Amino acid sequence: MTFYFSTRNIPALQGLPLAERARLLDQASKRLSVPEKTLLNVLKLLVIVPVFAFILQTATNWTSLLWAFVVFLLYPLVIKPIQYSLCAKYIAQPSSKENE
Repeated sequence: MTFYFSTRNIPALQGLPLAERARLLDQASKRLSVPEKTLLNVLKLLVIVPVFAFILQTATNWTSLLWAFVVFLLYPLVIKPIQYSLCAKYIAQPSSKENE
């Protein structure tokens, strides 16, 4: 599986404006299979749950709030490339007739 860190890198979305890329990506995410959706949701939970665990520890350790912020920043770096890669196969490739 190829990892795409931006929607601009997905071959079927190259050259499209951001709004169009977002729309096509949203449509593709609706076509994900149940195991793919489950995998994506479990990965999201694995990133989000530690944030809340760190927030709960702020009563005894204020530095845990910083760690929660760091883990929260990792969310788009971990989840988005996986989401883009899973959705890329559901985005229709432009036909060759349209390019001529």
